[in-house]
Amino acid sequence: MPSETGQGSLKWSFSPWIITRAADYPDTDAFKLKVVNSAGEILYDGYYGDSPETMLVNPGTYTVTALSREFRKPEFDAPQFGDEQVVVVKAGAVTNVLLECSQLNCGLRLKIDPDFADVYPGGSLEVSSNGESLSYGPSEGRMGFFKPGSLAVTLKEKDKSTVLVTKRLEAREMLTLGVTCPSLPGQPEAQGGEVSIKLDTLRKWGEEDFEIGSSGQAGLGADKSSAYGAAQVKDHVGEKGVWVCGYIVGGDLSSSKNGIKFEAPFDSYTNIAIAPRSSVSEKSSCVSVQLVKGPMRDALNLVDHPEFIGKKIYLRGDIDAAYYGIPGIKNLVDYSFD
Repeated sequence: MPSETGQGSLKWSFSPWIITRAADYPDTDAFKLKVVNSAGEILYDGYYGDSPETMLVNPGTYTVTALSREFRKPEFDAPQFGDEQVVVVKAGAVTNVLLECSQLNCGLRLKIDPDFADVYPGGSLEVSSNGESLSYGPSEGRMGFFKPGSLAVTLKEKDKSTVLVTKRLEAREMLTLGVTCPSLPGQPEAQGGEVSIKLDTLRKWGEEDFEIGSSGQAGLGADKSSAYGAAQVKDHVGEKGVWVCGYIVGGDLSSSKNGIKFEAPFDSYTNIAIAPRSSVSEKSSCVSVQLVKGPMRDALNLVDHPEFIGKKIYLRGDIDAAYYGIPGIKNLVDYSFD
């Protein structure tokens, strides 16, 4: 039988200061999380938001992997974020895994001259890497994503293919290449119809690293798409009218250390608790939410709506340092279910 003395506890969480160089990032709750022991046995394989807060395991080595998406071949608009940590769990000890998820792939956008289609009727540009290719049409403006390594830009015509340029990109590098055609309408055709490549922008988005979850990130908390996660609330005490997202995990809060109820039936209409994951079962991992008399209380109280347990919710209100002994959200003005 499992025991805390003969076994150890394995816990995981995302760093509140996840560094990335990409302009957009996915919802960390939707990351696929996998926990594997040294024998290759999978102990958990599912969404981070549904994962247990603590896992009791035998002493040994474990690999914890978090990925925002699968990425096997080049795709447009497909940044992949993730991290993998290998840790040793000892009997009777708690091992915390901090996931520092950065972008794992690289990106290439081609800024193609509008005259390309006239100069090369039926022609296209292809970018290949690691034996896989992605075709860019004359009007393609999206960022293509590739595994890190050497990328080759090739001009594809009806009867031939010409490698124009090769570039080695590392993880998180985002490159924009301008492709211009010297032979423009109304001008003499250039000898051989050369294509020139111009380096328009090379950047690791951005050069001044920004941090997911940092107060310095412009617009964070301003709308649902940039909502603070429940785990970040304690770092933003005093901010007003901001959006926070989390999972409804309980209610019937009191000021005592363990004063929270995680299962129906519920008795209190005045509060609920949210958390970073739906599996949370400790008050210290929760954020309290005040429900004053009115539409918000009618819509969200767990006495009338016990089915809300486990649902992801977005809330807009003021962040308070302590409400029932834990960080809380007061003066709720809006909400939305995921």
